[in-house]
Amino acid sequence: MDFEVVLIGTDANAYYMARNFHEAYGKKSYVIGRLPMQFTANSKIMNLIIKEDLIENGKFVKYLVDLAKQINKKNIILVGCNDDYVSLIIENKDELKKYYLFNYTNEELLEKLVNKEKFYNSFKDSILDLPQTCFYDLTKNDGLEEIKDFKFPIIIKPSNVVKYHQYNFEGQAKVYKLNNLDETLNTINLIKKSGYDDKLIIQEFIPGDDHLLFDSVFYCDSNKKATLQSFGQIGLQEHTKSGIGNLTVIINGYNEFNNTNIIQDKLKQFIESVGYNGICEFDLKYDTRDNKFKVFEINPRQPRSGYYLTACGYNLAKYLVEDLIEHKKNEFTLIKEKAVLSFVPDYVVKHYIENEDYKKEFFALKKKKLYANPLKYKMDKSFKRNLLMFLRDINYIRKYKNNSW
Repeated sequence: MDFEVVLIGTDANAYYMARNFHEAYGKKSYVIGRLPMQFTANSKIMNLIIKEDLIENGKFVKYLVDLAKQINKKNIILVGCNDDYVSLIIENKDELKKYYLFNYTNEELLEKLVNKEKFYNSFKDSILDLPQTCFYDLTKNDGLEEIKDFKFPIIIKPSNVVKYHQYNFEGQAKVYKLNNLDETLNTINLIKKSGYDDKLIIQEFIPGDDHLLFDSVFYCDSNKKATLQSFGQIGLQEHTKSGIGNLTVIINGYNEFNNTNIIQDKLKQFIESVGYNGICEFDLKYDTRDNKFKVFEINPRQPRSGYYLTACGYNLAKYLVEDLIEHKKNEFTLIKEKAVLSFVPDYVVKHYIENEDYKKEFFALKKKKLYANPLKYKMDKSFKRNLLMFLRDINYIRKYKNNSW
């Protein structure tokens, strides 16, 4: 098939999307990003381009237009691999659509999803169950009194994720779990001193370990119809400050709790009701106090762990091609197949997944070869990269030993 692919980003997300296109179509993706990262460096399944000033001074569009002209193909699929790049694609879609094919939602809906205050305020009365949440305005010192209604521990995270990532500081984390008021005040001051001047989300901590976390990925086609949905139970997430919130082990088609059909139907009904198109991911946690799945956020892109859909037999690359190039109308599919995705070595699974039933299911599925590590692809014959992935496994063991959540 005569098309090319441009992926923006150099992280794990970019790698598995490149793997998707290589597996399905034998395509070497063009991968453009600001920094070389071990996930994509030295890979043989992509053409890697590093532009350190990619998002500076309006160069984002220029670099992408220049790349499209260099590729010189009628059909070039464009995929952003983090929130920043997705936002930039949508902001510049009028110019980029002259050269690229992509499936992203409109700017207004994107803002409601990316800006967490707008997300919770917009959808607090929807069919979704959301955790108890309030907001603290760093410019006004406004909102802290509402913490009195919360029980510790609490969670604090940035409302504007894109802006928050523009600042780098010691002690920075994606999510902060805080056990008392003093820790809360110290963390707020730390973030404020960094230069971040937007709002913070203050949220109840839903009790329970990582196995109470769930993930659901959708593909909604250009006609805003959901055509694919996954639903998986997470066994483990990253435990470092910078990585918390990124899952490392998930099993699709597995759920030890009830109400699975109810929550799956709710998510589909919701995402179609808001008129979404593109790939998105729901982050959820099962609350054993009221037996409800609470939605933390909706990410307007494929997750870094999204290769588990491919492991079940449903490759997101195919859905993009069928939608954007072939204009095929797929019927809705709920992925019921079971498959394990894991970024970590078995040692970590054995020692850090606390739920024994989940652990048994993990190793039973792995024995049946219903298992995948998205970063380890036998067709990517790069000795240097494969060595780095081996060393990464060893480092994972160290990281879990030295960090707890």
